[in-house]
Amino acid sequence: DSFDILGDGVKELLVGRDDGMIEIYNFESADDPVLRHDYALSESIASIQGGCVGKDGYDEILAATYSGWLTGLTTEPVHREGGSGEELKLSQEMQNKISSLRNELEQLQIKVLQEREKYQQSSHSSTAVSSVPTFSVNEKFTLNKDDASYSLILEVQTAIDNVLVQSDVPLDLLDVDKNSAVVSFSSCDSE
Repeated sequence: DSFDILGDGVKELLVGRDDGMIEIYNFESADDPVLRHDYALSESIASIQGGCVGKDGYDEILAATYSGWLTGLTTEPVHREGGSGEELKLSQEMQNKISSLRNELEQLQIKVLQEREKYQQSSHSSTAVSSVPTFSVNEKFTLNKDDASYSLILEVQTAIDNVLVQSDVPLDLLDVDKNSAVVSFSSCDSE
């Protein structure tokens, strides 16, 4: 997207990447754009948009991720500093918002407990059928021309415990910055 997030009268380029990076580029000169800010999310960005959403006068960047989360980055200051000995006083609006969020959280916790009890009861009945839920997998297998390697990127809407890679030819696995996996090799029976 292009949006004037910095408030300097010139639109910046907002970029959401497959690796979860949000980048803001500024066109200060006629040459290449300059990276002004970046922010890393834990999953790929499906869509990005700049605008005023939450509070008048404060612009924001909204990013939708692969699993459906909506993340916002705002220009509104989030910290307030008080002098020595001063207590932080919350406005009535903020106190109402906090109270509303606490009530909503309590209702959601009650609903989770009720659904968990229903599941426990149905799973112990004689007619219960167990099934693995279906989920979509976002996978990419791309060639990196610089070092003649391939990148395998797997993204799922649930936790990934294990990934099994099987190959008929020997493989060298390269470690990358975003990798949090523990790799173990095992030989395979050629039969």
